[in-house]
Amino acid sequence: MTLLEPVMPIVEGDSATPMMAQYFDIKRAHPDCLLFYRMGDFYEMFFDDAVAAAKALDIALTKRGRHEGRDIPMCGVPVATAESYLARLIKLGFRVAVAEQMEDPAEAKRRGPKSLVRRDVVRVVTPGTLTEDSLLEPRRNNYLAALTEAEGQLGLAWLDISTGEFRTQPVGADGLNLALARLEPGELLLPERLFARPDLRGAVKDFAGLPLPDSRFDSENGRKRLAAYYKVQALDGFGDFTRAEVAAAGALLDYLALTQKGRLPRLAPPMRLAAGAAMEIDPATARNLELFRTLSGERKGSLIATIDKTVTAAGARLLASRLALPLTDVSQIRARLDMVGYFFAESDLRGVIRELLGETPDIERALSRLSLFRGSPRDLANVRDALSASQQLRAILESSRAALSAELTLCGENLGQHDTLIETLSRALAPDLPVIAREGGFIAAGYSPALDEQRSLRDESRRLVAGLQSRYQTATGIASLKIRHNNVLGFYIEVPPGQAAKMPQAPFIHRQTLASAVRYTTTELADLESRIARAAETALGLELELFAELTAQVLANSDPITRAARALAELDVASALADLAVSSRYVRPAIDESTNFIVSGGRHPVVESSLAANNDSPFVANDCALSAEDGNVEEGVAPRIWLLTGPNMAGKSTFLRQNALIAILAQIGSFVPAQEAKIGVVDRLFSRVGAADDLARGRSTFMVEMLETAAILNQAGPRALVILDEIGRGTATFDGLSIAWAVVEHLHGVNRCRALFATHYHELTALSATLPALGLYTMRVKEWRGQVVFLHEVAKGAADRSYGIHVAELAGLPPPVIARAGQVLESLERGRKAQALASLADDLPLFSNPAKEEAPNPALEMLDSVNPDALSPREALELLYKLKATLAASSKH
Repeated sequence: MTLLEPVMPIVEGDSATPMMAQYFDIKRAHPDCLLFYRMGDFYEMFFDDAVAAAKALDIALTKRGRHEGRDIPMCGVPVATAESYLARLIKLGFRVAVAEQMEDPAEAKRRGPKSLVRRDVVRVVTPGTLTEDSLLEPRRNNYLAALTEAEGQLGLAWLDISTGEFRTQPVGADGLNLALARLEPGELLLPERLFARPDLRGAVKDFAGLPLPDSRFDSENGRKRLAAYYKVQALDGFGDFTRAEVAAAGALLDYLALTQKGRLPRLAPPMRLAAGAAMEIDPATARNLELFRTLSGERKGSLIATIDKTVTAAGARLLASRLALPLTDVSQIRARLDMVGYFFAESDLRGVIRELLGETPDIERALSRLSLFRGSPRDLANVRDALSASQQLRAILESSRAALSAELTLCGENLGQHDTLIETLSRALAPDLPVIAREGGFIAAGYSPALDEQRSLRDESRRLVAGLQSRYQTATGIASLKIRHNNVLGFYIEVPPGQAAKMPQAPFIHRQTLASAVRYTTTELADLESRIARAAETALGLELELFAELTAQVLANSDPITRAARALAELDVASALADLAVSSRYVRPAIDESTNFIVSGGRHPVVESSLAANNDSPFVANDCALSAEDGNVEEGVAPRIWLLTGPNMAGKSTFLRQNALIAILAQIGSFVPAQEAKIGVVDRLFSRVGAADDLARGRSTFMVEMLETAAILNQAGPRALVILDEIGRGTATFDGLSIAWAVVEHLHGVNRCRALFATHYHELTALSATLPALGLYTMRVKEWRGQVVFLHEVAKGAADRSYGIHVAELAGLPPPVIARAGQVLESLERGRKAQALASLADDLPLFSNPAKEEAPNPALEMLDSVNPDALSPREALELLYKLKATLAASSKH
């Protein structure tokens, strides 16, 4: 028996049929969504929805009936495979309203033969409200975020409906881009007035920004929604929220009520991310350091791919969340390191725990689906199995001979005791479980006597059908007689057309003649069918009631289940980072409140992993010592700024990046790739490494470089760590040198932060004479029999050459080009650079100079008389002004 209404055709004519009238009513309430309209075993779409969906999904566009004299476009997808189509539509930016049948078709028939089955939208599927595993990435959070403004302040709130995580944060307009890039929300809600603000448009344009009426972001209404949801009188117990944060959080609850049609998921109380609680990493830095994706957009080769050894989806999500929000609180960082250190030391225990965790289902998302009444019997089984694993893990920790840290002790307590619920679910659930509860067959035999009785009646009736078929075959003498079933006729008797003449008129009643068969029924068969239908329907109804009861028991224990789920994820992260530390030779960093950054034998985690995977030569480790304390490098104080010179391919960029990554790893609570590390907490990390343009916004590579550099100079403070590589190389030599010179001075005297500054401008080494906290370092290079060997080692001092021509030769430039470049370089290095440039231009076949001026150039004569090595920085600057004045005067003649 089916509970689905058979597909009803649309009768041709100019007036809407009852079914289309129902469709129009539902569609009017959801004009901004594609409407999945349930028709039998399909979701069907009509009119413009059908045209858009058929194109997006690459499925057939057909038609069904007519409306107002025109064909009605139609397409459809099977209910059984609808999730795969939903996933594609959501990724393309569509919102989908799902209209289901709200009653058994038999109930509609009792109202009258032409009565329609009631339909209504049970859910609006949007990018930020996904719960199905098939629509989500298991190892990533999917955030729904809201942004609003109150009392002149911006407030951001975000939640993951699939896990119950709920957070808020006060944010400034200048920090909004950073916050959103860290979250990467699947959907962003904001009031229409903010959506129109030019200063915010750039920050929200990369996300699925959805403008909503301003009234939905009222802070007082938001407070009432939150208080009602959590059943409290005031929100003070959750944190000291601004009005903007309350308004944003309330708007999220309002949006969930709209899209989930009143069914709200279980959400943890909102937690406030306080200002300064996490290391701030701007989007450019995260991109440059390839924290989550490489510059080509792939996960493989990123930091997260290298360090993620978690064995559960929840653990992977927690690790990614920590990487996006490295801590700045020393005590919290040390607590995480204590957990990693425990598993680092207890290798046998670590192996047992990781093996058990690897068999643990994703309890967070199972609980979320159950709370939305969207769960399945398999979600109940996932809860049972995860809670069983949590109890085993608790017993293992309690029996450990090694002393547990306070954090690990709390983690063990949160794993909890769940004997009663585990026992109930174990008795109730059958070994083989269907995908959806309505399929039935998921309650184990023996759990419910009433259900067992109905199943016996149903199964006995089926045996009676087989016996009846045998009796009819004997009575008619037709061995090929069969009793069959379909959703239209129910049970019927079928014989081949050639055997129909042998069928007696009584008790057989003719029902249908087909080319391939003739069909009959009997009163006895009809009575038996009724009994089977009643038994099957009653059995399924009982199973669904039991499913609701089991779901209610799970939800009644949602708080301890949530704590256990969090503890499982924390154990996974800690043991995974310990496993990483053992296999990759990481050490525990010493974290304090100082402004030191001292790393001995530091290594780049991703590059080292790649070299090992390819069986290449081992990574060359290097030291780094920085201090933001006032002091003179000449007096033995660690420099605040390193000026790092050396040729391309010598390893400057790798060295810069590895130290930034070591700081991040340390502050997420991980061991680090080094022999020793002492790190004073970094509150902001900036990285300007590599070259990229933003042509979509009309920005050249150099403009992007300057924008990122400006952000650093305007925001870096004494606790920041700044990584700068080749500032000023995207413009003319003197312009670039001047900019780089000024940037170093600003970092030293104004920002007063820890910084690593790599450059090809060897002239900048002169700054060490005037900037006491600047240290000079270089990448070591060895020349051997005409060849250059890059040692990838950092040493004190300054480079005197760039070896660019050698790198060009390694890259495969043609030998004539390499030879000619050598000649040009030799001429330039003779000291008469300006005249050499002028004469060399005549020799190059790629250049022509037909209008060469015969009169001497005063600026060239001035340069010819200057020895650059003898100039102080001040004299060099004065010379630039004189040259500019001379060139201006000569251009007038």
